Amino acid sequence: MNFALKLSQMGYRVVILDADFGLANIDVLFGISPRYTLLDVINSNKTIFDILSEGPMNVKFISGGSGIEEMIHLEKWQLNIVIEKIASLDQIADIVVVDTGAGISDNVISFITAADDVILITTPEPTSIMDAYALVKTVSVKDKNKKIHVVINRADNIKEAVSVANKLCLAADKFLGVKLQQLGHVLYDISVVKAVKQQQPFILSYPKALVTRQFSEIAHKLMGETDTTSQTSSGLRGFFRKLTNIINA
Repeated sequence: MNFALKLSQMGYRVVILDADFGLANIDVLFGISPRYTLLDVINSNKTIFDILSEGPMNVKFISGGSGIEEMIHLEKWQLNIVIEKIASLDQIADIVVVDTGAGISDNVISFITAADDVILITTPEPTSIMDAYALVKTVSVKDKNKKIHVVINRADNIKEAVSVANKLCLAADKFLGVKLQQLGHVLYDISVVKAVKQQQPFILSYPKALVTRQFSEIAHKLMGETDTTSQTSSGLRGFFRKLTNIINA
């Protein structure tokens, strides 16, 4: 969410798709209750623009949840209609940020495999690092060339963040043949806790906080490495076709 707002500050048109099937929370953190979800596009003949919710700074978001699971069970002709509706977002968005749940469920892995770029967020805690490595290992079986960026979150200091990132990247390269891209780190900042309690993005509530500056550095680095006009990407239409093909394979 805060990352999407930073991209918007940088001049990009951003839409968030909340694809956490069990614990969708973008609307909670924005303090906004969406009227419709992706399920309404499928079952109620709504357009993709009907279900868009307006967040801060012109960032829009879609509650996906069960609607994404429902897509898997559609007939091919029904799926084509839904995908064409979703693809209309390409008219108003430069970047679509897909927020998946944690873990390595089949749904999460499918989203990662279909995405153009993946940002893997882990903390220095051993269990979190092991989960991150397990996710990379699972993805590597399907696509060793998947571009995965790593961010170390809630580190106590820069030395710890760099050490954790280096070890994870070294292990992925040595044992999986996957080269992870170090995107940056976010040190622990009480501003994040305060902002969550206020149901406000910390980028807006605490614009001078350390965490806000670090998010800015990460966003600028990512966009410096990413070509949003690349012809290898076929937009949302291509993403959802690839996603449903992966899930139905």
